[in-house]
Amino acid sequence: MGFTIAIDGPAASGKGTLARKIAERYGFHHLDTGLTYRATAKALLDAGLPLDDETLAAEQADKVDLGALDRSVLAAHEIGEAASKVAVMPAVRRALVEAQRRFAIREPGVVLDGRDIGTVVCPGAELKLYVTASPGVRAGRRFEEIGKSGGNLSYDDVLDDIRRRDARDMGRVDSPLRPADDAHLLDTSEMSIEAAFRAAQILIDEALARKKPS
Repeated sequence: MGFTIAIDGPAASGKGTLARKIAERYGFHHLDTGLTYRATAKALLDAGLPLDDETLAAEQADKVDLGALDRSVLAAHEIGEAASKVAVMPAVRRALVEAQRRFAIREPGVVLDGRDIGTVVCPGAELKLYVTASPGVRAGRRFEEIGKSGGNLSYDDVLDDIRRRDARDMGRVDSPLRPADDAHLLDTSEMSIEAAFRAAQILIDEALARKKPS
C-alpha cells in the first residue's frame, strides 16, 4: 500500500511549495489539486463559456487531464479568480475529487495539496498537514509573485482578493476549507519554507515509521 500525505490550507500559505519539496525528498507523486480547478476554469474561458453554468463546468471538469497540468499557464491571476468561482459548484467538485482519488492510490506514495484533501479527498491519509499564514503575509507573497510575472496589481488589490477567496473557500456549503480534526497545523507567517519543510519532515518520518511493518 502507498503512503498518502494530505496538505490543506488557504491561498498563498506555502502549501504548494512545501508539497513539491516533500514529494521530491521522498520520491512521491505530487498533485496540486488546485490546478485541476484552474484547468476547468481555463477550459471554460478558452471556449467563451459562462463561469456560472454548473452543468457546463462539470462537463469540462470531466475532461481534465491530470497529466497535462501546466503550472506556468494555469498560475495566471485571472484563471485563479475564475477557478475560485467554479470550485464552489458541487458537480465540479464531485468530478474532480473522483479524479484526485484515483491519483491518490499511486505507489510508493503521493502528496496532494489543496483545500479539502484531508477532509474529503483522502480522509484516511497517513499524514495530514494544515498550512496557513496571516492574510497580510499571504498577500505579500502573492503580490511578489505577481510582480515577478509582470503583473501590476496593487498590494491592496491582492489582499482584497485573498480575503474574498478565503471567504468563498471557507463559506461554501460543499467541502469548505477547514483543518481536518487530525491535521497538524503549520503556521508559516514567520517561518521560512526550509523551516516548514523540516517541521513537516519530522512528522512524515514518524508516520512512516509507524506504518512500517514490525
